[in-house]
Amino acid sequence: MNPMKITVLLVLAALLVTGCVDRVETIYNKPNTGASPITPWSEENKMPDIELSAYIHPQASVIGDVYVGRNVMVSPQAAVRGDEGAPIHIGNDSNVQDGVAIHALETQDGEGKPVENNLVEVDGKKYAVYIGERATLAHQSQVHGPASIGDDTFVGMQAFVFKSKVGNKVVLEPGAKIVGVTIPDGRYVPLGMIVNNQSAADALPAITEDYVFSHLNEGVVHVNTNLARGYNKMSGKAVPSESGEHEATKSE
Repeated sequence: MNPMKITVLLVLAALLVTGCVDRVETIYNKPNTGASPITPWSEENKMPDIELSAYIHPQASVIGDVYVGRNVMVSPQAAVRGDEGAPIHIGNDSNVQDGVAIHALETQDGEGKPVENNLVEVDGKKYAVYIGERATLAHQSQVHGPASIGDDTFVGMQAFVFKSKVGNKVVLEPGAKIVGVTIPDGRYVPLGMIVNNQSAADALPAITEDYVFSHLNEGVVHVNTNLARGYNKMSGKAVPSESGEHEATKSE
């Protein structure tokens, strides 16, 4: 047998004997979801709260104080990390596509006090990052808290949002950069535009029926919620039906 293969087998055997594999599984439950570590700003390991009907791809990572809502699709190489800024909220029917990064600045100091400047408030609650319902984070986009994304909003490929609030039914076209502003409801940010002052944000064009991407997000949400259901079915996962009862999704 190849000496390299022998070495790998010996290392795996040692891990099993010492219980290292069991300890990892105890903390992480799944290979792609994990607890946040103990740090000066957090005294406990926090696990994600993931609805049964959500699908987290095995090549994605969801770590720490993160809520993932119903029918959410988290695609390969996406990283959602609630280990520094927390909590992170991803609303029902939203999608987090390939290579997306969601992270946030520290929201609690070493004395356990909230860092208010690094939190956003939505419906009376405070978050490091809040993603609303039926929102799309397209390939390689980044949302870094403090930040919020409204319902029915499309964040385009390689777009960037930091220290900002993006309203409902907004379209950020690919490569848009949003820093330190509030984007009003129903506006769009043109391809590659940098918006870093509020006057520019307030002057953004409104979405009308003749805007080429006016209904883009609806189709993307339809595709990704069905992908979540389809992948769950392939994996034999039982998820709640629309009536609230669990239905077997294992394929025949």
